[in-house]
Amino acid sequence: MNSPSVTSQAVALTRMRLERPHSIDGDPRAQAALCAGMRLSPPAWLEPGIAARTRFVDAAVMSAIDAGLRQVVICGAGYDDRSLRFRTPGVRFIELDHPATEVDKARLLIGLGAREPGVTLAPADFRADDVAAVLDRAGHRASEPSLFICEGLLVYLDGGTCARLLTALAQCAAPGSILAVTLAIHADGLDSAEVVIAANGRRRTSAAEPWQTILPAAEHLAQLADAGWLVTMQEWSPVPTADVSHGRRSLLVMARR
Repeated sequence: MNSPSVTSQAVALTRMRLERPHSIDGDPRAQAALCAGMRLSPPAWLEPGIAARTRFVDAAVMSAIDAGLRQVVICGAGYDDRSLRFRTPGVRFIELDHPATEVDKARLLIGLGAREPGVTLAPADFRADDVAAVLDRAGHRASEPSLFICEGLLVYLDGGTCARLLTALAQCAAPGSILAVTLAIHADGLDSAEVVIAANGRRRTSAAEPWQTILPAAEHLAQLADAGWLVTMQEWSPVPTADVSHGRRSLLVMARR
């Protein structure tokens, strides 16, 4: 992928329409500013699911900051506005994403005058890069607790890459660290490879940004456990449309090291 993520733009444009909280020093207009110039028209059916996961992760960020965590790592950040929306003195956001998307995000942040110590962009190819090394170069302090966010990301990674990413984050997680993650789930008793093929057949962006990992809930949760995470909270996202196939929906999860 040599151009900015189209699906990240669709998520950002959908999020722009939502009512969301912000910190005292945060910018409630940040998402709209980051979306300036985008020409996509996201379908309306995206909104319920994106609204649910946005509320879930926004609450995780606010709770983590209130609890004293001072590092927020967003994997697959795209055009996420949380470093601006929840700007808080002493809190640092580190955003990992594909280099092409990061270059465009950097351009937008510079235009907003928002390149500051509070946010660091760290280009990363999750399939090939050592995520722990990327975080270290970005200034992440592995000895201090962090909130790690993987929102709408794992579905785009193959199973091996998901496992390596989750394990690397666990290895960088000091005591007190938290993981907020969304999991793409299908009904039990189905062949996951067939579910992925069918799901991609219904998506306009599947050629450039295919879904790769959709699993039964128990299997996806076991993947978290194998990587070193203990699930502490689960919440189902609403079904996006009545005709969604294979019992697919998102599971919103909080976990600790």
